Amino acid sequence: MLKGIMVESRWLASAAVLFACSSASATTTTTNTCANLPTFSQLQTALQGVINAGGYSKPISSGGNGGYGLNMWATIVGVDGTVCAVAFSGADYTSQWLESRVISAQKAYTANGLSLSNGAPPSSAATAGAGFSIATANLYSAVQQGGSLYGLQFSNPVDPQVAYDLAHGVAPDPSTFGTANDPMVGRRIGGVNVFGGGLALYSAGGIRVGAIGVSGDTSCTDHFVAWRTRHALHLDKFDGVVAGPNALATGDSTRPDNIVFDIPNGAKIAGNTPVSPSGWGHPLCFNMTAGNEKLLPAQTPAAP
Repeated sequence: MLKGIMVESRWLASAAVLFACSSASATTTTTNTCANLPTFSQLQTALQGVINAGGYSKPISSGGNGGYGLNMWATIVGVDGTVCAVAFSGADYTSQWLESRVISAQKAYTANGLSLSNGAPPSSAATAGAGFSIATANLYSAVQQGGSLYGLQFSNPVDPQVAYDLAHGVAPDPSTFGTANDPMVGRRIGGVNVFGGGLALYSAGGIRVGAIGVSGDTSCTDHFVAWRTRHALHLDKFDGVVAGPNALATGDSTRPDNIVFDIPNGAKIAGNTPVSPSGWGHPLCFNMTAGNEKLLPAQTPAAP
């Protein structure tokens, strides 16, 4: 009996050491994927700048973002999908839709997971080896009933244990939401989102380094705020070597993953689903008109 207890004790001790080593390794990996991305403070400053410069009645051409002019959430994930930073634009976590906190992370996870760096596709691919960036807004039409990606939105659900920190058995302190200590930071929440607000992040040379997700207003405004925030962070460096749905649909290579407003008013197919001629279309939203998307800033210019 004593011998059995000693053996079990040694086994438990070894397991504890192995677990500790594994945890340290995971922490190191997480740190490395976020190391060169914007910090919490940088993300919050950029988000607040975009929100404050916009407004319900301000024209898109003057920095307006359409929608209702609400406060919003933003999340950045690393290239492996790990949440690196979560921020909000309001005074505290109750100043914007609470539901949008996790939705912003879901959008970032989706855009990162469905985009590619320059050189990742083979030279024989349709992109001829260039990267390919897909915004969550580009997925709307394809996931409708009868679409080529119907069901995608159900394929990889958000993990509530991670998103709401339930694994520890104690509900997280909501005052930490949207701070440097947000409980989602350092974890992968998963999820697939199929409307505006998620964009991949690109460093010089068209290298994907992660993604940003924004939520808290109409889905069109989510896209506009995410776009302007990414631009403010200088992480839209497509450098002419990243393609995307908008580039294919409109020929605009300086905004390859922009939202595509090509669903004609009143156009329907079976199931009451709007028709998008390009297959990448997104519906118009409140306080938004077709053509507004062309007023968003083009990519950050490549360094001379």
